[in-house]
This record gives sequence, C-alpha cells and structure tokens, in this order.
Amino acid sequence: MIENVLKQYKDNIALSDAKGTSLTYETLDQKSAELFDTIGGRTLVFSFCRNEAGSVLGYVTFLRYHIVPVLLNAEIEIELRQQLIGIYEPAFLYLPKEMAEAFSDYEKVWESYGYCLLRTSYAMEKTMYQELGLLLTTSGSTGSPKLVRQSYRNILSNAESIAEYLELTVDEKPISTLPMNYTYGLSIINSHLLVGAEILLTDEPMTSRHFWEFFRENNATSFGGVPFTYEMLKRLRFFLMELPSLRYMTQAGGKLSPELHREFAEYAKNTGKKFIVMYGQTEATARMAYLPSEKSLEKYGSMGIAIPHGKLWLKDVDGNQIKEADIVGELVYEGANVTLGYAECLADLAKEDERHGVLKTGDMAKMDADGYFYIVGRKKRFLKIYGNRVNLDEVERMIKQEFEQIECACAGVDDHLYVFTTTDQEEIQTQIRQLLAGKTGLNPKAYIVKYIEEIPKNDAGKTLYRKLEKYYD
Repeated sequence: MIENVLKQYKDNIALSDAKGTSLTYETLDQKSAELFDTIGGRTLVFSFCRNEAGSVLGYVTFLRYHIVPVLLNAEIEIELRQQLIGIYEPAFLYLPKEMAEAFSDYEKVWESYGYCLLRTSYAMEKTMYQELGLLLTTSGSTGSPKLVRQSYRNILSNAESIAEYLELTVDEKPISTLPMNYTYGLSIINSHLLVGAEILLTDEPMTSRHFWEFFRENNATSFGGVPFTYEMLKRLRFFLMELPSLRYMTQAGGKLSPELHREFAEYAKNTGKKFIVMYGQTEATARMAYLPSEKSLEKYGSMGIAIPHGKLWLKDVDGNQIKEADIVGELVYEGANVTLGYAECLADLAKEDERHGVLKTGDMAKMDADGYFYIVGRKKRFLKIYGNRVNLDEVERMIKQEFEQIECACAGVDDHLYVFTTTDQEEIQTQIRQLLAGKTGLNPKAYIVKYIEEIPKNDAGKTLYRKLEKYYD
C-alpha cells in the first residue's frame, strides 16, 4: 500500500514540520529505501517519536518494508524506556539525534532529518507473526510493558475507512495536535498519507502562539483532539479566532460532554465547517464509530454509528444481543481493524490473531431508535455508594458543567468516591459536595473532595486514573 502511494503522489509534499523541513512523497520513497538498506531486513525497532518529518520518515520505512516498530514517545520516562528495551530486545533504536548520547554503547549507522539509527547488541533475528506490523502502548498503560499488536490489515482497513467517511482528498492539510505514537494521532497520519495529502507536523501545544502561527502560515485544514483539547480550546476563546482555512475538526479519545459537543457543533454549523465526533480504541487500530457531521447537532452526545465495513452491537450480562432501544449493555465491535491482541514479552510477538475481528470494548452504552450509540461509561468506572450504582464519568460531567473553569477527576472504591480537583478553595469544594448530594440524593459525606496540584494525564491528554490511587485515604 505504502509503496503505491509514494509512487502515485511523488510530486506532492507529504510532510512539513515546524522546524522547516519539507519532504515530498518521492523523497520519502528514496530515503525510506536508503534507511531499509541500512537495516537489512525484517526485525524489531524501537522508534522514539516526535511530531516531525524525520520521525514519520522512519515510520513510513518500517511499514513499507515490514520492519516491526514499537512506537514510543521520545520523552518516555528513562526507567520505563530501559525496562521495555530489556524486555523486547530491539535490534535497532530510531530516535532524535540528540538522544543518541544516552546510548553511547550502541553504533550509529544512519542519520537524516534530525533522526538517527542505532544498532543495539541484540539479535537481528526475531520470531514474529508474519502479519504483525506495529506495536503501540495502550492509552492508559504508560507505565506498563503491555503493547497492542496491530497487523498490516488492521492499519490499512482503518485508514481506508477513515478516508472514506471523512471524504478525504489530496487537498487536505491536517495539523498534528496529538503524538504520533498515540493511536489517534497515528490514524490521522495513516489516513492522510493514503490520499496523498500534506501533513503539518508540530509538537507545539495548542496553547502556544507558535502553534497558531504555524497553522495560519500553512493554511491547515483540520485538527483532531481529545475531550481535554476541546475544553482547553473553549478557554482559549477558540470561537472568536479567524481560521478561514479550517474545514473540519475531529474528536475522539474519550467522551466529550454533551454540552461541549453541542457548542462545537453549533460553531461548525455557523461557520460552514464540520465537527465530527468519533469513537475508538488502540485495540481497534483507532476508529470504530463516527457521528456524521450533518447529525452533529441533532444527535449531540452520541458517538455515532459504526465506521464503514464495521459492526457495533450491545450485549447483556448473559452475552445476548440487546436489540431494544435505550437498554444499557457492553459495546461490542466487529471489523477488520480489530487488533491481534496484546504482547507483554518478546515471545508474545510470535502470537497469531487472538481476537478474530471481535472486540469487547469494556464500554457501557445504549442505542437510540435510529441506531445511534451513546456511551454511558466504562464498565470499570462504576462504584457502589451505599448500595447505589454511581457512574464516575457522569459525576465528572456534572461537576465540569457546573464549574467550567475547574479541572477535576473522579475515582475511588465502593462507598468512597473521590473528587480530585485543582482548586484549593474550600468554598468551591463544599459546593461540589452539595451539588453531587443534590443530584444523586446521597449524603454529602459520600463524596471526598481533595485538592491536588495537577490532574495526571498521558501525553494524549487522557486522565491517568490509576495514578490517583495514591491519594486515597
């Protein structure tokens, strides 16, 4: 697939980054062949990613020549980095050249566009399933050696599906707002490379004026974001910005509050743009569902319908399919983009397909009479408080709706619901308890409101709830 794309669009610009590097599809073709010649065959590579041209060049090479990369954030914690290298024994490291100093024992064998290739002391030969194409960390397991195994079929089918429902063309210019080692950020790269578009790469946060300067200078046409992205954009007074080149915005990586969904849908309608809410997981190579832009207002709060060539359904506690509207069950997805399974050690890379195209998502959802799905919460994000079932995601939504300027996260164990917030104002903490008591009818003592300096998030902006456990009494 990649080789045909590189040849078909050879004269088009493929990548432009904030450091001033610009590469055509023909250059990608030539440089990827050069990098492969250095590697010499199928093996395992650790690729430390940044949103810049050299990083994507490596990824294109690995995908094209069936070299299996583990995509990691270049800023990954050193301890975890060493742990993963020890477990998976990569034959090569592909990383920003300034990182090479940390691996002085390894030989530098190639360098270009700010990235270099280091040969490690580990064996070239690896026993790997022939269809294994890519390894990613799961969005919530940044401190774990668990990786998601994606096949070449997974990657291609999802890219084709996204390109189809977003109606992508060669004229698109998406700008990176998410790390490429995160499945959502990578899916934007995959789907736009497929159609020969130009991808704008930057690691500047959206809170930086440099991001918006780069956006305007290059006439970016789209961006993607997780719920935190859109919460932040509202605080940045995004609705007042002049962005004539912007055509559409996508959202995934968690459920956006219905209120914020409606606000961005109204903005899109009033400005002639599109706002597309999507739903996915790393375990499904990114996307499983989308809400067509024309339904964005009518069905705000919904995650939409299955992507082209995929199927969604709900199962009850006995495993039976729920066919009635407005009945909550676990969401199940079927499609060619369902990944092979997990890996937790080197030997697991030899495993074949363990899921066979079926994924139990762990999300609880309901379906309306028109066949549109609505996420209710995570299967594991429910607590029993004095015998009452409480949805932690819904509690968060209520707080954020009432206190728009407050960051918060809800976690806990049965009979102890913790609300962690970045405000130390006792008056507001009391108001939060009173709000929840009024909404749920439970005693205010059921809610423990705690101040912490910062809500822990991963590099994609998703809350790391497990890191909150250390604050429990």
